[in-house]
Amino acid sequence: MRRTSRNFRIRGTAGPHGPAGPSRRAVRAAAALAAGVLAVSLTACGGDGDGDGGDDKGKASGDTGTTVTLPKLDGQTLEVAAVWTGAEQKNFKQVLAEFEKRTGAKVTFVPAQDPIINFLGSKIAGGAPPDVAMLPQPGAIKQAVEKNWAKPLGPDATKELTKNYSQGWQDIGKVDGKQYGVYYKAANKSLIWYNAQVFENAGASEPKTWDELLNTAQMVYDSGVTPFSVGGADGWTLTDWFENIYLSQAGPEKYDQLAKHEIKWTDPSVKEALTTLAAVWGKKDYLAGGPNGALQTEFPASVTQTFTGGDQPKAGMVYEGDFVQVNIGETKAEVGTDAKVFPFPAVGDTPPVVSGGDAAVILEDSEAAQALVTFLASPDAAAVQAKLGGYLSPNKNVPQSAYPNEVQQKMAKALIDAGDDFRFDMSDQAPQAFGGTPGKGEWKALQDFLKNPSDVAGTQAKLEADAAAAYGN
Repeated sequence: MRRTSRNFRIRGTAGPHGPAGPSRRAVRAAAALAAGVLAVSLTACGGDGDGDGGDDKGKASGDTGTTVTLPKLDGQTLEVAAVWTGAEQKNFKQVLAEFEKRTGAKVTFVPAQDPIINFLGSKIAGGAPPDVAMLPQPGAIKQAVEKNWAKPLGPDATKELTKNYSQGWQDIGKVDGKQYGVYYKAANKSLIWYNAQVFENAGASEPKTWDELLNTAQMVYDSGVTPFSVGGADGWTLTDWFENIYLSQAGPEKYDQLAKHEIKWTDPSVKEALTTLAAVWGKKDYLAGGPNGALQTEFPASVTQTFTGGDQPKAGMVYEGDFVQVNIGETKAEVGTDAKVFPFPAVGDTPPVVSGGDAAVILEDSEAAQALVTFLASPDAAAVQAKLGGYLSPNKNVPQSAYPNEVQQKMAKALIDAGDDFRFDMSDQAPQAFGGTPGKGEWKALQDFLKNPSDVAGTQAKLEADAAAAYGN
């Protein structure tokens, strides 16, 4: 599994000169998402699909019926590449199977490695590019266009996209005004999941502020359980920690500036965020396995070890996005009962809300490739995966009742209600050499910081040197 996802920040609609400042609607949307995602203990887990947003086409099974017309493609073959593994890959294959059923085409899933741009480069150099790739970063879409790999969407895919997506989600799939990407998958990554039994034993409640989170962590620690599980072997989880703190503490304007490298990573606002982060990472006993153990823990294990071991798991809490549910599903814990969630606490004036996603991009243009991306832009495709859990769609015409439980339904509603008022994950906006490459750039600098959280200045200097090289300024 990967980050697909990432964070969910609120912004004004992007204009020709870049993102607008935060609107009142943005602030309301942030508050709605923080409340809706949900500070309630997420007690409902049932799948009766009677949420407050479905229409007749949103049956409890998640089947939207047929809302898009697809061509007959008997005998045609397609390859789709993505970095998804495990349950995420398995669930997406069910979407591809539905496309095969409707068109007669044969679709093969190609497992890709991070960074996917490097993987695609090797495939293209070898003369065997996949027809469609799921790209997890706006920067990767831009790179694919600059390298003349990506092909623009045709009229059918563009029509489906326009019908089903807010302008903001359309715009982040554009390069130089042309539509190249369909954001099939989104994520809210401003969530902290916790073991309900551990909290009950510790007498802890869901925190709303950073100080309350630290107090909660101490209560969990005093009860005999390590507070946090951190998947430090995957550097992207560490960027997400930083981004939530930075966004809430420094605010959206600074967030935009740092994302574009208009301010340096040596800025005092970065120092403040890293110092705040060190309040958790700097306490070795607060991390499952200590810093060294965290650096050897991959994301899936960081989740499962929080929800196995009864009331004595390796950790009481794990930070990450809505897709954590997929990994919880590999344990005996039930979401909403044994595994609960609260919004990432406010470090500054408001809680952070940051988002990310994966976009379908055509590399080998054909009728079949255009048809597949058209399908992925439709409610039909999203509803297939929505009912399987661990997935959110930015498609506004997917009924809430397509999602399997109240937790997912409220997350989906909050995502759609935000409209254009969202901000994409910072590291996903960066050049891949800085924000998306294992062992390099921001991933490596924050892994080193996890190992030595006292070195704030050294971490800032390393981040700035790597960012300057990647951005070219």
